[in-house]
Formats: sequence, C-alpha cells, structure tokens
Amino acid sequence: MPDSQRSEIDCQEAVHTLYHFLDGELTDGKRQEIQQHLDDCLPCLEVFDFEADVRALVSRKCRDQVPDHLRIRIMQAIRIGPGAVDPGDGTQGIPTI
Repeated sequence: MPDSQRSEIDCQEAVHTLYHFLDGELTDGKRQEIQQHLDDCLPCLEVFDFEADVRALVSRKCRDQVPDHLRIRIMQAIRIGPGAVDPGDGTQGIPTI
C-alpha cells in the first residue's frame, strides 16, 4: 500500500488503544484507523489476536457460580436490612461492617 494511503496511527498508539478497540469504546473513525493499522501491521495484528484470545478464554473459564443458599441469604439481607438475617452462627442482630 502506498505511504499516502497508510494509516497515520503508529504501533504504539495502536497497542495503547487496543483494549478500547476490543471493548468497542472507540468512535467509528478511530476504530477504522486502528483496523486499517491492524490490516497493515502484522506485529500489531498478532498482539490484537493474542489479547482477543486471552479475553475469550477468560470469559469462558472465569465464571463463578454463586451457590443458591448464598444468593438467598444476600437477597434476604437486601430486603430485610443489616443484622436481621440469621447466619446460623449466633450473630443474629449484630450489625456487620
């Protein structure tokens, strides 16, 4: 691609804005500039691919499920207020910090 058509974004800026790009937090124009740079720059594209893969892996593997009994206690505490839920340890009515 001729230099006159190349993206004006350098590698440092492309990598710096990578997380905003992945999160969809850029304007359409800035997103197009970053995409153009990634299309033209293999090292930056490799960084992008790595970060996208890491995010996908974390999204798939790092999901904790809250046990039903804990979810119920939390909902009761929200409805009733602090200190009103009997946690089963003899501290009923003692305010928590």
